[in-house]
Amino acid sequence: MTSPGTAMDSLSAALKCNIIPNQEYLLQGSVLDQYVEVLLHRLRGLCDNVDSGPESFHDHELCFTLRAANAGPPMVLPLRVRRALDVPDAPWQLRYVGQQELGDKNRPTVVRSSIDMACSSTILEFLTELGCRVDFEYIARGYMFRKGRMKITVSKIFKMGSMTSKPGESVEPISQSYLVELSVLAPSGQDAIAEDMRIFAEQLRPLVQLEKIDYKRLGNLP
Repeated sequence: MTSPGTAMDSLSAALKCNIIPNQEYLLQGSVLDQYVEVLLHRLRGLCDNVDSGPESFHDHELCFTLRAANAGPPMVLPLRVRRALDVPDAPWQLRYVGQQELGDKNRPTVVRSSIDMACSSTILEFLTELGCRVDFEYIARGYMFRKGRMKITVSKIFKMGSMTSKPGESVEPISQSYLVELSVLAPSGQDAIAEDMRIFAEQLRPLVQLEKIDYKRLGNLP
């Protein structure tokens, strides 16, 4: 069994060598329900898994926050927990997503810190014991495509029904459209991938317009 010291040394070495995918490059958009089949047909022609078709998913995601009490401004740590409803034996996923980097305003994509790890179902109990609270939860159902390192998801988002319902039993769509996301997880400093994403996104117009979303600006809207 690897000792904690050896594990930490390996992690430190990996970070120094810049081989851990800890940044997410992201573009987002939406497509109306009546046009989603046309978009899926376009993606089948553009993406790598053209023979086998897209991978479907049906996931339940819970979004937690951990608020640290200190003398200065409160620190908020966002954490997401996702599980596959259609594959009960699959590991759960814990994800940290950081704030959008300011950087160059001409950068084609959003860039933010992102760390993903597999975990067990006891993660919910663990996060609750840490003091995390659930801000919201939802069901995501849709399809995933691959184009090289790029991942494209087309998701229908459903809000949860009554608190006594099991996930997937009592849900309703939040809109009459699908969320479309184009993303890449990569080690820091690989900004060239953002230009590849911009070129790919251009091929999906006018069906869907994938853009950088400024969440801080959205948070200030009435």
